[in-house]
Amino acid sequence: MNMFKRLIASMILILIPAMTLAAPVELDRVVVIVNDGVILQSDIDSAMKTVKLNVHDNKQALPGTDVLKEQVIDKLIMDKLQSQEAKRIGVRIDDNRLEQAIQSIAAQNNQSQAQLLASVKAKGLSYAEFREQIRTEVAISEARNALVRRRINILPAEVETLAGMLAKETNKDVNYDISHIQLRFNDDQSKSEVEEEANKLVERLKSGEDFSELAITYSKGPKALEGGDWGWMHKEEMPTIFADQVTTQGKGAIIGPFRSGIGFHILKINDVKGLKTVAVTEVNARHILIKTSVILSDEGAKRELYDFIRKIKSGEATFGELARQYSADTGSAANDGELGYQTPDLYVPEFKHQVETLPVGQISEPFETVHGWHIVEVLDRRQEDRTDSAMTNKAYRILFNRKFNEEASAWMQELRASAFIERLDKQDGEEADDAQ
Repeated sequence: MNMFKRLIASMILILIPAMTLAAPVELDRVVVIVNDGVILQSDIDSAMKTVKLNVHDNKQALPGTDVLKEQVIDKLIMDKLQSQEAKRIGVRIDDNRLEQAIQSIAAQNNQSQAQLLASVKAKGLSYAEFREQIRTEVAISEARNALVRRRINILPAEVETLAGMLAKETNKDVNYDISHIQLRFNDDQSKSEVEEEANKLVERLKSGEDFSELAITYSKGPKALEGGDWGWMHKEEMPTIFADQVTTQGKGAIIGPFRSGIGFHILKINDVKGLKTVAVTEVNARHILIKTSVILSDEGAKRELYDFIRKIKSGEATFGELARQYSADTGSAANDGELGYQTPDLYVPEFKHQVETLPVGQISEPFETVHGWHIVEVLDRRQEDRTDSAMTNKAYRILFNRKFNEEASAWMQELRASAFIERLDKQDGEEADDAQ
């Protein structure tokens, strides 16, 4: 036994110097504190890799690593803030909703789901990582939609005026493919310095430099990492500050810089084309909404809705009776749960999916949105093309999209301004970036 103890002691004496001399291995580190959350170095590395691969696929030029890193960190901060808001209001993306989103991405890329997963793996991203990235993005999108919608107020007179203008238009409409650079006011520069920087960027653009490269490098706008690309938009759907500047300019025009409350902006019209009149599909649906609470869990809400379905199918009660008695959507409950003819785009994604895909007369399975748990029945669908009703719906949609873009930008600015943000990667006494 004594020999065994001496042997153990000898081994410890041998190992201690080796342990002492071994260099510590840093597995990961916190780079930014965002309220009660953090952004890790691994998050930045992963995002940098993804951006570089996307830019390479799109054959775009990249700015220097330091500039790209700052742009990536800025986006990660905004994503973190929005993700925190999604958790605060209880947005949850279940696996079924996640699979729908992945299938939609594959369809948009003209790929099968297997081809999409193969391309994801080819970029060095595991399927599990990809799924969680999409889950986070969908949650952020739904939280933003829910919270920004509350800020939008559209007056009947606004809809009526715009509908009258649309009714007078010819069958062709103008559509613009635009890109955008935003230089934001900050404490480090005066407003005149920001304007001077914007003027220099316009000179560089007019001399032939690539707009998307300059947007990735300098823009603080919402589409910076996409090269400033906003895609195709009706003038009426653009943020007001864009629409006010776009008049008779043609393809390739550089517009700006022009000033708003948050900074200076530069636009480029990549292309212009006329649009053919498109028929509008309107859906008349009815639903029952059950909201969860401390007393009623998700499972309890689903059981209650399944019981409603059973009663309707057995003839014990009608859909309208149950909606009037139990639906938490008091506006539609008074009308037997009926929502009236609407374009599906006005609804949140899960509800939109149901009213677009359900056969007429069929009741859905219980499903969850940011508002609670629903069952829905599609009563009718109709095609409308430039009738008074269609024009009213189109006018409402245009006003909604315009105000949504404006309010979403303002909401994100307010979210950042009220947040606690601390950078831990600054060296030599440089101050961390707090919320502006």
